[in-house]
Amino acid sequence: MGESPAFRRFWLGSGLSAIGAQMTVFAVALQVYTITRSSLAVGGVGLAAGVSTVVSGLLGGPLVDAVDRRRLVLLTTGLLAVVSAALAAQAFTGLRQVGLLYALVVIQSVIASVDGTARRTFVPRLLPPESLPAGAALTMLTFHGSLIIGPSVAGLVTAGWGLRGCYLVDLVGFGAALYGVHRLPPMRPEGTPARPGLRSLVAGLRFVKGDRVIGGAFLADMNVMVLGMPAALFPAINAMHFGGDPKTLGLLNAAPAVGGVVGSVLSGPVRRVTRQGLALLVAGAGWGLGLVGFGLAGNLAAALGALAFAGAADAIGVVFRSAMVQATTPDEFRGRVASVEMTIGAGGGQLGNFRAGAVGSLISPSASVLIGGASVIGCAVLIGLAVPALTRFRAGR
Repeated sequence: MGESPAFRRFWLGSGLSAIGAQMTVFAVALQVYTITRSSLAVGGVGLAAGVSTVVSGLLGGPLVDAVDRRRLVLLTTGLLAVVSAALAAQAFTGLRQVGLLYALVVIQSVIASVDGTARRTFVPRLLPPESLPAGAALTMLTFHGSLIIGPSVAGLVTAGWGLRGCYLVDLVGFGAALYGVHRLPPMRPEGTPARPGLRSLVAGLRFVKGDRVIGGAFLADMNVMVLGMPAALFPAINAMHFGGDPKTLGLLNAAPAVGGVVGSVLSGPVRRVTRQGLALLVAGAGWGLGLVGFGLAGNLAAALGALAFAGAADAIGVVFRSAMVQATTPDEFRGRVASVEMTIGAGGGQLGNFRAGAVGSLISPSASVLIGGASVIGCAVLIGLAVPALTRFRAGR
């Protein structure tokens, strides 16, 4: 980060804001459950956020490629702060309106999807090509770190000051995000700016489909997301094999993120890997191998270790994918490509958890994990055979 003070400020501001965002996720879920005592109602929060992110993410890509991205992020960050203020206000006034919480989550998700898409275009403009893997690793470190720190701090804040404290911390965190973006240089798209609309969106999708490397990288991501998401099975597996203690469930949910942090911290040597496409597929197979280990684990320590291994492999895979996509995408298409990447991450994860839960209810939770892990490994091999351009890809092509 020393070679780019602008990237350092952007990264630190985004990291602090991400922790606050995870605190809000924690607070909204707990508030909905406190009001309704319904797990279905809590699940509806995730569904509302996921659907909103998928739809607005795709539609927001052409907008990101048409305007100064820095100004757009300043606007979206300010609007997200307003939504957090509204969440804090409803908590302080004690409205207890689930419909209002759902509406605020939808609005927040729509804005956040455009904000996140635009932010993904910054790193290739702030770092030289040879530093993109390191930038991707730091971004993954921020993501997984926020998943660990955010809920943990939220629990402490809620115990001391209630849910309103979580919303306030998130609101304050936007100050860091605004500072990190405010001092960036202008981020106007290079080349001919796109015109927002359906034609621009279709052009972006055609670009992704036509580039075998980028298309193959996204296919590899879909493999991991759709076939290998185990989170929906954690409550059942915890109840069946580990006593059903909520603390144990928390450890199962945190283990992949802990592995992700470790994988991000230790990913420095990836800069020396030239066969990035092949490495991406190997990392995806590593995620699948970790799931197989989790499904076969006979004790809690082994289960947590397997999930941490899977999380580390996934983080390294994301580093390779991000570096490849950022290095090979023309700047004029970066917004639309980032929107596709975000859509796969949000929609694929939701679909993957649904698939895992459905298979688990038909057979057994452990069998669902094993089938998912083995399927990820098998499909990684098939993608390598079907998309040779991906396996042949070398950094700096």
